[in-house]
Formats: sequence, structure tokens, C-alpha cells
Amino acid sequence: MAYRETSKKMAQLRQQIAELRKEMRELQQTIEPEEVKDYELATAEGKVRLSELFGEKEHLFVIHNMGAGCRYCTLWADGFNGILPHLENRAAFVLASPDDPDKQAKFKASRDWRIRMVSHRGSSFAADMGYRDDKSWLPGVSVFEKRGGKLFRVSDTRFGPGDDFCALWHLLDLIPEGASGWQPQYKYA
Repeated sequence: MAYRETSKKMAQLRQQIAELRKEMRELQQTIEPEEVKDYELATAEGKVRLSELFGEKEHLFVIHNMGAGCRYCTLWADGFNGILPHLENRAAFVLASPDDPDKQAKFKASRDWRIRMVSHRGSSFAADMGYRDDKSWLPGVSVFEKRGGKLFRVSDTRFGPGDDFCALWHLLDLIPEGASGWQPQYKYA
């Protein structure tokens, strides 16, 4: 197909995606929040409650990260680190993983992340939120809201290659072969 014809068709498909996103945002506004308990998590500074992670914000993003052993989770976190000030202007933001706080601190320093990190090790937090299966931890994001002294989960979704939460995949889609089996690495030569 000719370049201009293909480009026009791609623009039409992107418009359909934009319309679907609008529909999803409208549906999200109708969701009945799920009350959650005030989990105790761990940081390098000690124990912290989920409710304390909000700070002065009404909403809290919790990134469900599989830990330092996952290159894909590292890729997502690298991207979030870049837009962190913009996210934190609107809501609180933390990354939760099963790694202990010391391991998290070392990995965070090695990546130059500014993201606050908490460990859910020893708690049922990840499993209760649906980010643990029989074999492993699962990546994704949950959004919580604090209302009247109670905590509610108002949305969540899983992460995976090609999702909406990592711009890299969409940029690679602009190359004729797409990602073509590409996988993220911790470092590149």
C-alpha cells in the first residue's frame, strides 16, 4: 500500500483508538470503588501504612512491580521515572515490589530512580489486589482513593508488552518490523 494511503488508514485507526479511550474513561467514572484495608508495607525507613503513602493527595498510584529481576518491570519504571514530577503533581505515586527494602534501595540507586518504593514482602497486598498468581508476581497498576478515613481501589490494570503504559512499544510499532522480538535489557552495549 502506498505511503500516504497507509498513513491515512493508520490515522483513522488511531482515531478509533482515541474514541475507545474516551469510552473507557467514561466507563471508569461509573465504577463502584472497592474498599481495601490499610495494608502495612515496608520501606528503607521502616514500616508504612498504605494510607500514609497518599501524603496530601486524594489519589495514589501503586505500580505492581515484579522486582529487580524483571527487565520489563524495569523498563516501565524507567519510563515512569521520567514523567514522575508530572504524575506527582496530580496524585501520589509509589512502586511496590516483593524485594526487601535494602535490595530496592540498591536497585533504585543503580537506575537513578526518584520513585518512592515500598516492599509488600510478608503481606497479602499484591495477592489481594490480584497481582500474584500460583507461580509469580504480576505487573500492573492500582489506583487508590482516600475518602472519609477509608481507602478504596478505583481502578487497576495489568502491564504487558505493547500496553498503553510504556511508550517504547508504540514507537517501535512505527518501524516496519515493529518490536520484532526485541526485549528490554538492564544495559545496552
